[in-house]
Amino acid sequence: MDDKELLSRLEALTEEHRDLDAAIEALRSLPGHDQIQLARLKKRKLKLKDDIRQLNDQLLPDIIA
Repeated sequence: MDDKELLSRLEALTEEHRDLDAAIEALRSLPGHDQIQLARLKKRKLKLKDDIRQLNDQLLPDIIA
């Protein structure tokens, strides 16, 4: 993947992460919310966070001086 594709993917993942955050908060606000669904959303959000970090590392690798 070139940098343009990586940036596009990073943007999409970041937006999905933000949307999941909103969905988690909305689900939590419901009385008697589904704990299993909440756990799945949180797990997906963590996976996205890892993917975002990995893409950032590809775009901005550590430079050891």
